[in-house]
Amino acid sequence: MIAVEEISPEGAAKTTAGNYFVGNYPPFSFWNAEGAQCARAALAQPPVPGTPMGIYVHLPFCRRRCHFCYFRVYTGRDARQDRVGQYLDAVEQETALYGQTPLLGGRRPRYVYFGGGTPSFLSIEQLTRLFNGLQRHFPWDEIEEIAFESEPGTLTDEKLHALKGLGVTRLSIGVENFDDEILRSNGRAHLSKEVYRAYEVARAAGFQQINIDLIAGMLNETDVNWKECVRKAIDLEPECVTVYQMEIPFNTKIYKEMHEKGEIVAPVADWPTKRAWVDYAFAEMEKAGYTITSGYTAIRNPSVNRFQYREYLWRGADMLALGVASFGHFRGTHYQNEKDFGPYIERAARGELPIARGMALSDDDRLIREFILLLKLGRADAAYFQGKFGIDILQRFSEPLNRHAAAGYLTFGEDRVTLTRQGLLRVDELLHEFFRPEHRTARYT
Repeated sequence: MIAVEEISPEGAAKTTAGNYFVGNYPPFSFWNAEGAQCARAALAQPPVPGTPMGIYVHLPFCRRRCHFCYFRVYTGRDARQDRVGQYLDAVEQETALYGQTPLLGGRRPRYVYFGGGTPSFLSIEQLTRLFNGLQRHFPWDEIEEIAFESEPGTLTDEKLHALKGLGVTRLSIGVENFDDEILRSNGRAHLSKEVYRAYEVARAAGFQQINIDLIAGMLNETDVNWKECVRKAIDLEPECVTVYQMEIPFNTKIYKEMHEKGEIVAPVADWPTKRAWVDYAFAEMEKAGYTITSGYTAIRNPSVNRFQYREYLWRGADMLALGVASFGHFRGTHYQNEKDFGPYIERAARGELPIARGMALSDDDRLIREFILLLKLGRADAAYFQGKFGIDILQRFSEPLNRHAAAGYLTFGEDRVTLTRQGLLRVDELLHEFFRPEHRTARYT
């Protein structure tokens, strides 16, 4: 049995509906149409010298919608080939429009990240078209990383070799669990045999940086199953293992069923159990030679296998986000595209950037955003923030730092804030205390 921490007050540990993972700041619920105008205004300005730039491409098509999925995805008839073609037309048109702006025109991305959805849902021909179209407007001659998310059942031998030929450097395989019954009960489209086949072929194709995802707290997971998942993940010897703790946002199938039954608590593991499972996974991976580099990731060789998308984005780089509902950031301004397929396609076809909402950040917002995101790596260096923002983070955040230190979640001295393992396991829970007061109790999305 994996040891589970005590929790108080009673009930505080249960998994209820809502967003747990903190991916940005300020919260998305504060972004609005007025902010979209700020994003357009930012595009008319020149880039800030020395600011790197990357690209995120959202590919929202899947074979099946997982019961815990909260992303903008399309399945079945909504993922017909003609709709995929329409979508790629819109992405290329959107890319061309951005390439004509003073802020982004002529810039070279440091990374490109293909997320979803299921990017590997696309055919080889569609992927080739997409990759070539992006490079027509934003050449990849300074690229450091091309990251690509995939679902094992869509990774044919031919597609894996094609992706390697197209330049993908970091292949992420959404394993989530190795037990077929658990995969089925959570609505996953793949089974374990497809994981092993895809992984073997990916290695044969020459991929030298493979990440696999696991989720702690899926429906029907147990201590025994989790230990087996960790063992099997380590046995594969991927360069990176990413471990998420299950959350139940309001737009998931699990929440809809909870709502229909009048239930408040989700039918998944509670937070102490999920934290204990991740703690076990990290400990076993450390024994196998991995290094824990964030609240979610274990990496075999951090000096070689760097996740550039995360490194640049969390340090304030500009990110051009393409596709329906995608989130981007440039020149101190957040933005999100139209969240529905029709409006996104129509606006791109009219030659109009499909930005729906946004938010211009104050200097303090930018400081908080970067501080909390870097804390997810387990540490924050005071000299870095003093040099970039002219702010002493130990003074600016003294109250929450002292509270978290007293609880045993972090330590800090003159030069650095460092999370303890228990702090790292609950980092997203801790981050809200660093928010501005008006952002702490609002709905996150």
